[in-house]
Amino acid sequence: MLKTSLNTKDILQKQFKHSFRGFNIEEVDQFLDIVIRDYDAFQKEITFLQAENERLVAKVDELSRQAKVSKTTRTTGIPTTGVTNFDILKRLSNLEKHVFDSKLAPESREQADTPISPTSNDSLGETRVIKPLS
Repeated sequence: MLKTSLNTKDILQKQFKHSFRGFNIEEVDQFLDIVIRDYDAFQKEITFLQAENERLVAKVDELSRQAKVSKTTRTTGIPTTGVTNFDILKRLSNLEKHVFDSKLAPESREQADTPISPTSNDSLGETRVIKPLS
């Protein structure tokens, strides 16, 4: 960190020697008051930024540890399923077939497999067969 030679107290307590044709003391004091306020504001800003920097460094360290743990967990052989939507739909279809086919009576199964005849208000005008997926 940058080492400064002055602080607000040093500026405030600085005394200038008087000379015959010197500066106006009140003007010098007003100017030094402005310098003190700015210097104090800069010191507060530096302190805040240093604390923020420490907080962010700690957060980066924490996230790096979490990422390392996550990467280790993924590479340790925990099986990933790789299940797709198609696989889920296929399993769901098989489960529905298993559950609902066992509940249907044999004669109901025969009726379910017979084609539905078109009716007069059927817009497609064709025979459709509704069968469970296998």
